[in-house]
Amino acid sequence: MLNWDIENLWYSNGAKVICGCDEAGRGPLAGPVFAAAVILPKGCVIEGLDDSKKLSQSKREELYDEIRRIAVDLAIAHAEVYEIEAINILNASMLAMRRAIAAMRTVPDLALIDGNIVRDFPLKAVPVIKGDGKSPSIAAASVLAKVERDRFCSDMDKFYPGYNFAKNKGYATREHRAAVLKNGPTPVHRKSFLRKTLGDAIEQLDIWQSW
Repeated sequence: MLNWDIENLWYSNGAKVICGCDEAGRGPLAGPVFAAAVILPKGCVIEGLDDSKKLSQSKREELYDEIRRIAVDLAIAHAEVYEIEAINILNASMLAMRRAIAAMRTVPDLALIDGNIVRDFPLKAVPVIKGDGKSPSIAAASVLAKVERDRFCSDMDKFYPGYNFAKNKGYATREHRAAVLKNGPTPVHRKSFLRKTLGDAIEQLDIWQSW
């Protein structure tokens, strides 16, 4: 349940500016991982705000505009597919979140990070397990990151027709897996994810050897 208990605890312990941070796109076979950082006005209530995974696309779009209107500051960033391949998806997610925080004009003194791991943040960072369902700041970040990544996937669909990125958002649906095996991978596919998901089937493709 979303409430301000977590933020208020840290405010009472001396924090002055708190941002929430979350990512979108850790699991898909294709596309970057996106992250957002958001500083909300203390105690503000955004009607309908919740973990982005629990919301419809239309509600996320509505909240995206409202969060951008009401936030004290925010930024959205991403880590590219080649970075995911080079440093793994967890570290790439952390990189995207650090980039989002660094891109804000306002410098927070505390970041609430969705999940149970924080790595290499240049400020005090606190992990909050399932934070997108507890903290309004993290929930707002989850919505921004999700909407921004979904929009990117719609653009990917225009560049790489035949994979239905606009619908599957890069996730390993049956249709998406079949499209990869039929058409081969694209430059926006994550090679390590394809290998793990499709195994021998993907490695038998001629294009795989030259990719």
